[in-house]
Parts: sequence; C-alpha cells; structure tokens
Amino acid sequence: MADEAKLKLALVGCGGIARAHWYGIQHFAPRIEVSAVVDVNEEAAKTFAEHVGAKPYTSLERCLYEADLDALDLMLPHHLHEWGASACFRAKKHVLLEKPIAMDVSTAERILKGAKEAGIKLMVAEQAQYWMDVVKTRQLIDAGAIGDVITARACFYDPLKPFDSDNLPWRFHLSKAGGGISIDGGAHWIRPMRMMLGEIDEVVAATTRHIPEMEGESVAQAVLRFDSGVIGTFQAVQSTGALGPIEDFRITGKSGEIVIERGREGRLMLYNEANPQGQNVMSAFESKAASYGVELADFADHVLDDKPLAAPPEYALGELRTAIAMYRSVRTKRWEKVW
Repeated sequence: MADEAKLKLALVGCGGIARAHWYGIQHFAPRIEVSAVVDVNEEAAKTFAEHVGAKPYTSLERCLYEADLDALDLMLPHHLHEWGASACFRAKKHVLLEKPIAMDVSTAERILKGAKEAGIKLMVAEQAQYWMDVVKTRQLIDAGAIGDVITARACFYDPLKPFDSDNLPWRFHLSKAGGGISIDGGAHWIRPMRMMLGEIDEVVAATTRHIPEMEGESVAQAVLRFDSGVIGTFQAVQSTGALGPIEDFRITGKSGEIVIERGREGRLMLYNEANPQGQNVMSAFESKAASYGVELADFADHVLDDKPLAAPPEYALGELRTAIAMYRSVRTKRWEKVW
C-alpha cells in the first residue's frame, strides 16, 4: 500500500556489508526508507549516500541529533558495538546490530540490558536465521526423515579478499575483532547448527594461523557436544587458494543423511530409504541470497508492528559463547562449557 508505514533507517558503516543490506532493502524490505548513511570516511559516506539517495554523515552523534530517523543499522567493527548501540539507546532509537553482538559476554549482556532499560527494540543481525534450507532441514529432522541424528558437520570456507598490507582490515586486529574466523564469519555456520540440532553444551577446539598479517585464527576445528548428546564438528578456514567441492552442512541420522551443498548451484539433498540416490528438496542458495533483505524486513515489522522477531537478541549469545568457549579450549586443551 502506498500509505503503508515506513521505517526511517540510517545505515551506519559504508563498507561491503552495507551494500548487501541496501540490496536487501531494495528487493525484500519495502517498508524501510533509508534516510541517512554514516561513515567516518567522508568520501565513503558521500559516495554511498548518493547511491542510496540519503543524507551523509561522518559522525554518529550528529546523525542521531539531526537526522529524521526511527532506527539505525549498525555495521561497525566489533569493538565499537557497545559504543554505537549505547549512543542509539540514549537517543531512544531502535537498533539493528550486526553480529557478533559483542566481543565478550559481559559486554553483550550490557548491550541487552541497555536496550531494555531504554525501552527500545534491539535485533542482532544474523542472516543465517533466515536460511530456509536450514529451516527445512530442522523440519525434516523433526519429521523423522533420517531417523535419530547421530552426528553432524559444518564446514565454513571463506575466501580471503585482497587487502593492503599497509592498511590492514580491522578484522585482522584482535583488539577490534575479538578473535579470528570463529567469532566472525563462523557465526553464520554456528547459528544453523544450533537451529538444526539444538543448543551446544560444550566444545573442544584447536586453531592455527596461516595468514601472517591476521592476528586471530584463520583455521579452526572444533568438536561440539549438543545438549541432546549428539556430537558434531565445526571447521572454519580463511581460504587463500582454490577450493574443491564440499558441503556446507551434513547431518547424519540412523537411517539417512541431509546434505546442504555449497555454492550457487547448491541444493538441500535428502538421502534415506525412500531416496537412496538423493532427493533434491530445494535450492540451498536462493534463500541465502535473499537473507539480508528478509532479515531487514523482519526488523521493520518488529519495530512498526511489534511483531516478534524470528530470533530474540538474546539468542545471539549462543554463537558468541560457542566461539569464546572454543578460544578457552585452545588455551586449556580440554572440553569447555558453552553456558
């Protein structure tokens, strides 16, 4: 409807993720109107503002004071999440905060508490919550399509983007990222494991570094023990070379398997007695491509209509706690509890 209520949103941070969010807004979130963009790099702010048709700012505080907006989409380095969220809370603006919610649990809990005390709506952006192949996998498991689950595997291979060695990405610095691939992109693979198999109870992990400029781990291997007793594995690699074929997820049950294939041609495949050669259940790519926009549409509905989110902000503690437990395990060389 032409007169449907719109959420006036500021995009804070004008890097690659902001472009993904803008694409999602254009195609899947019609109730959002981008009224401002913010970046400390003036040229980046101006260029992106021209692209989206919004007003540029180089100061978050000035944007909060001057701009006509209801909410902010905070796409900031991890160490700035509490600072940015707190500024929005003081201004009584709703917040969409990129994952991870924070670099440590105490900071995350302060952010959650701050949102409640300010009476504003907070959402932690984790687009994997909207991967429909993952949602369908949980439905197949619950329907008994592969029998009782006995083990599972998640494989996250993230190709390293070119970088300037004289101006390293903020993700390369532990003080800004809080860790390496596990706490960052690895969250997109830990969330689906939790969605499909339930909460993770404890982990044992090993990590290594093969990118000298990157302070955090670029390779991680972990064994996950779920509350159900199921044992799974999580592998994350910041890849620097050609990659062979591998699935994103493999769930093995007593009577079959579910495989979520990797890549644009990836499929959700079901193997069981009725489908020994595999049934192509659905595309494993289409909903991933749409997930940023669907995520933003969910946030808009939550703010405008008070509709419950697909996952409350507290749920994001699971990925953070899992990564932190992995880091503890690396130091102690033993199983570590997630909760």
